[in-house]
Amino acid sequence: MEFFGIGGLILLVLDIWALVHILGSSASTGKKVLWTLFILLLPLIGFIVWLIAGPRRTASTV
Repeated sequence: MEFFGIGGLILLVLDIWALVHILGSSASTGKKVLWTLFILLLPLIGFIVWLIAGPRRTASTV
């Protein structure tokens, strides 16, 4: 039973990490909203699809 709790916690951390990257990306606002909803409604599948095809963060110049 502890495995599912740890797995859920790991998924939560990964989803939050994905959401931070989505909000920091250069994608349009509409795409950010769609990706955010996708990850919130389908956490595991949404994260995997975002990892493969999601918007990328732009490289900042210093």
